[in-house]
Amino acid sequence: MISRKTMELGRLPLTLEVGRVAKQADGTCWLTYGDTVILATVVANLDEQKDLDFLPMSVDYREKLSAAGRIPGGFFRREGRPSEKEILSARMIDRPIRPLFPDGFHCEIQVMVSVLSTDGETDPDVLGAIAASTALSVSEIPFQGPIASIRMGLLDGKYIINPTYEELKESRLDLVIAGSEASIIMVEGEAREVSDDIMIEAIGKAHDVIRQLISLQKELVAEVGKPKFEFAPEPRNEELDQKLVQELDTPLEEAVRITEKQERRTRLHELRDNTILTYAEEYPEEEKYISNWIHEQVRDKMRANVLRDGTRLDGRSLTDIRQIDSAVALLPRVHGSALFTRGQTQALGMVTLGTKYDEQKIDSLEGVFTRPFMLHYNFPPYSVGEIRKFLGQSRREVGHGNLAWRALQSMLPDFEEFPYTIRIVSDVLESNGSSSMATVCAGSLSLMDAGVPIQKPVAGIAMGLIKKGEQTAILSDILGDEDHLGDMDFKIAGTRDGITACQMDIKIEGISSELMRQALAQARVGIDFILDKMAQTLEKPRPEISPYAPRIIFLKIDPEKIGFIIGPGGKTIRDIIERTGARIDIEDDGTVCIASTDTAQAEAAVDIIEKMLEVPEVGKVYHGIVKRITDFGAFVEILPGRDGLLHISEIEHRRIRKVSDHLQLGDEVDVKLLKVDDQGKLDLSRKALLPKDDSDGNRPHRPQAREKTKP
Repeated sequence: MISRKTMELGRLPLTLEVGRVAKQADGTCWLTYGDTVILATVVANLDEQKDLDFLPMSVDYREKLSAAGRIPGGFFRREGRPSEKEILSARMIDRPIRPLFPDGFHCEIQVMVSVLSTDGETDPDVLGAIAASTALSVSEIPFQGPIASIRMGLLDGKYIINPTYEELKESRLDLVIAGSEASIIMVEGEAREVSDDIMIEAIGKAHDVIRQLISLQKELVAEVGKPKFEFAPEPRNEELDQKLVQELDTPLEEAVRITEKQERRTRLHELRDNTILTYAEEYPEEEKYISNWIHEQVRDKMRANVLRDGTRLDGRSLTDIRQIDSAVALLPRVHGSALFTRGQTQALGMVTLGTKYDEQKIDSLEGVFTRPFMLHYNFPPYSVGEIRKFLGQSRREVGHGNLAWRALQSMLPDFEEFPYTIRIVSDVLESNGSSSMATVCAGSLSLMDAGVPIQKPVAGIAMGLIKKGEQTAILSDILGDEDHLGDMDFKIAGTRDGITACQMDIKIEGISSELMRQALAQARVGIDFILDKMAQTLEKPRPEISPYAPRIIFLKIDPEKIGFIIGPGGKTIRDIIERTGARIDIEDDGTVCIASTDTAQAEAAVDIIEKMLEVPEVGKVYHGIVKRITDFGAFVEILPGRDGLLHISEIEHRRIRKVSDHLQLGDEVDVKLLKVDDQGKLDLSRKALLPKDDSDGNRPHRPQAREKTKP
């Protein structure tokens, strides 16, 4: 049975269709939004997974270039591994749906979202979340949704639903909000120093639209939805529970009170291992049960301590920020560097400045474009004291790096003001909570150390939440365990004047706008505190860039002269690069970018190009170099790339027999420009500069051979 439901979403109709395609999947949704078409499918293995203690769900989001009527580049001419954009979109689908499965449900699920057609005007990522939710909702998988996701913009004081790419260029807000009917589950995006009130209002307006999208999905479920798989969590072993409480309640309470992370974890591991050993004979197959029981008890005790007396795992109060230390200019040859440490979280930021040639080229549904600012985040296993195979960049690293990129990019100078490609590498050296926000702080300091004239410094902080019934506690600068055991991870970055980026994930049904407002206000105090600490190390950008960074000079030439500068087969420009050591890039509009770490090299290249473009002036004297000798004269280069003919009759006042008797290749000679013909050919004269009684100038006369007289 085919079922369709339609509603207006922003400027276009949105249609959800079930029952026409991919009918062997457990759930399918065909979504259309104007000319954008998305297919979402879900398949689950509903056999019980007793050996797992997590939800093994994978979300794959792919943007096929055929959707935009294009053929992929490269040798194979087909899509390869997921792009960074596809990974980020997959994460934005995964995060709001993952919390909505029953506790203890550990069956394998695969969600696949494919963009089949795009209008090229709006980003289809938020539509993928709607399609995925619909596919899950109509399936038998015990998904406790639906959810929906939309993007909000703010242009000229008006909120825009699903803004276009062009509108986002001027928008003060680019915010993706996902939620259930009851509450907001996820927020992620960037902003141009917006206030807390604007952020709260945007989220509220988004939730109104989300509820409409959920109602549309529920209509489909009522018509074609399958009965849900009946899942019952594993029953409790009450006898073992009682024994564990009697034996471990006090030791666990003492362990949770240990403020040092490694010491606390070591003690908990000892308690777990000893307990498993103690009950190995009586309960031989309950190792996992005992381990999970201890984890639940630690979670409950940590949360109870926070709610009861405001005591956190490391002994801080709810609003305390961990000790902050920072340093800059640690790496002599790096263009800018900074080490930012907050408690047991530490990030090393390194800035490299490059030319326009170094910009990242991105081939996406939006088209092919370049990005002059990159931020690469690395999370090595040693940062948490682990051993792990290094298999390249993880999805988590892509997501955290993108969040830090969003936080900093709006504070960078315009390219016209600072014509450099900028790359930040953040290596997380230690991690115990909020390494992405430490990356924001290290990145901001390293940019200023590099002499990048950022508008304002940026800092970031992660906020947490403990909620039980009506009791709530908002935590500033959360630890890794507080993130894991708590109900919210709300990362906020900004300047003293407003928010530049945020990311929020809720693990419970949701929070009220008042709680969110309180979290933002508490985060504002924390951000200002961190900025004060950063200012003690470096308050503003350095006045000069590193001596090891390239010096860049721009020239503007007539586009018709580009071929002349490049020369046949690139011969001319290669010669300039070889002679000066500078790097030279020429755009189609005639913009010439000259870069070198040596200012003299860059200026030498500028001088050559300017002379090449100089219009030869009849009557002017030039100091040239002999480039070629023929029987009828010599060709003399008077300007870079401009040769003129010095005819044999114009070398001396008297008649000469052989050009090579007077000029050699490489000779420097002063000549006068006599004429420029219609084809641009130059006629030169040397004799015009010589007195008639010394026609050969300073060159000695070669003696003429005397003709022998026959007897």
